[in-house]
Amino acid sequence: MPIKGSDMKKKRKLPDAADHEHRSKITSFTRPKIRGARPSSVGGDKLFSSKKCLAWFHEYAGPDQVVGPDAMEKFCEDIGVEPENIIMLVLAWHLEAASMGFFTKEEWLRGMTTLQCDCTQRLQSKLDYLRGELNDATAFKNIYRYAFDFARDKDQRSLDMDTAKSMLSLLLGRTWPLFSVFHQFLEQSKYKGMNKDQWYNVLEFSRTINSDLSNYDEDGAWPVLLDEFVEWQKTRSASSS
Repeated sequence: MPIKGSDMKKKRKLPDAADHEHRSKITSFTRPKIRGARPSSVGGDKLFSSKKCLAWFHEYAGPDQVVGPDAMEKFCEDIGVEPENIIMLVLAWHLEAASMGFFTKEEWLRGMTTLQCDCTQRLQSKLDYLRGELNDATAFKNIYRYAFDFARDKDQRSLDMDTAKSMLSLLLGRTWPLFSVFHQFLEQSKYKGMNKDQWYNVLEFSRTINSDLSNYDEDGAWPVLLDEFVEWQKTRSASSS
């Protein structure tokens, strides 16, 4: 999950500036493009204020100049969004956040400036916009791809399987008819993690392959993981018919 309370209190070491810059480059290809995010007046307030946005950041930031796990829970409470809500992943994508459970000052100012949000009320007014990003095929693909680097432990090249299953549930659980079956496959499989190629191809598979798997090409360039899933599901279907 994007910023779940129980997960936030684990591990997550604050990256130093050089490490953060390196990891920002990893996900730079998924940078969001805001459509129609123009300066606006909310509740009669003045236009967007960088000074006000920075003061808002410091309401949550600790001495390390970062919104960390505990402050993130308070932030979620203030904007009225559950920490595990997918909107928090969309927001993290807009901020180009490098690490789950943390927003740095640079990420906050960059993303909130683009969104034109300098206070709680303005961000609340953008929640429907953020939710709508999930209905845009291109934006969703970028959010999905971003989630891989966002959620993985930075000293690992792959997502551990528990995290992968949680993120897949968040991103595809409500829209992919085969998700519950795929989840069962992962539960019983030998795989301990999911690499980037597998992660990307699961989305492509969910978008292009029929629920009955009738158009799956075994000779196509799918990862072995998906070949094994198709074989596993066809065997199950045959034994139950």
